[in-house]
Amino acid sequence: MDQKWLLILVILGFCQITSGAVKSAKEGDKTEISCTPQNSAGASMIVWFRVLDSSGMEFIGSFSTTGIKKTVMPNFDEIFSYSTNRLTLKSFQRKDSGTYSCAALVSGTKLTFGEVTKIEGGEISKTAAPPTCTTASSVTTTPSCVCGNKNGGVFSSSMSCTPIIWGSLAGGCGLLLLLLILTILYCNRIRTRRCPHHHKRSTWQDKLKNKHQ
Repeated sequence: MDQKWLLILVILGFCQITSGAVKSAKEGDKTEISCTPQNSAGASMIVWFRVLDSSGMEFIGSFSTTGIKKTVMPNFDEIFSYSTNRLTLKSFQRKDSGTYSCAALVSGTKLTFGEVTKIEGGEISKTAAPPTCTTASSVTTTPSCVCGNKNGGVFSSSMSCTPIIWGSLAGGCGLLLLLLILTILYCNRIRTRRCPHHHKRSTWQDKLKNKHQ
């Protein structure tokens, strides 16, 4: 039978198949697919085909019931190896994901199908590298002091600001102390001016002493 008509029969028959086994394969894996057509007694050949997820139905090859190749796809030997009722993918690739099955041609016009195997491409397992721990070193920086000079310019110094701060505080305290002393003296002076009876009392007592004498 011509391969074209054979493929048409395969398509018509395959449409009646509803389910099958599911296998998961990783890239590079050797994957075996088993298929035994039902009621294949008196069959003249076994036909293998696949329906790829990416490109649709594809004819793989036809073989005698004893496993001898008859007609195969151009690159069959690079992709597959075959023994009776068993097709092997030498190195699975993601593009090989799809549904695989076989059929027996009986009496030249009748096809009987075998098991359907769905092959799904799995992710390549990768060992996660352990996390790298890094210790951040803390660096203490001393802030630079920015001071104004007489010419209005600005310059930075690497010396600590602590002496300048303490000097400012000491100067402020000294100024407050001086103001306090001046305030006390001023208040005493005001108080003396506002109390003239104290001076008059002293003068009256002196006059009494002179009179008795």
